[in-house]
Amino acid sequence: MRKHPPVENFDIEQIDDVIHGRIRLGVMAYLAAVDAAEFNQLKARLGATDGTLSVHLRKLEEAGYIAIEKSFRDRRPLTRAKLTADGRKAFKRYLDALGKLTGLSD
Repeated sequence: MRKHPPVENFDIEQIDDVIHGRIRLGVMAYLAAVDAAEFNQLKARLGATDGTLSVHLRKLEEAGYIAIEKSFRDRRPLTRAKLTADGRKAFKRYLDALGKLTGLSD
């Protein structure tokens, strides 16, 4: 039998709107599993266009959840993204809140 979340744990306001978008959630989940990722790596993994991914990375960066490093490799621009400490904490809070909302955690 499926466990239902207690009513007192049902607080939709605990869901972080910055993370909750599909592409941003994908970025956060991917970066949580790796040290850093290149723009094209994220783009391929998430099936996003350049413009879409750029917008979502900027939003995560503005929130302080990721750090963007720009450099060059063989005279070509290279953009790398990495979770910040605040981003890692925010992602954990997001997952905990989602778990409470769905009854999958305490």
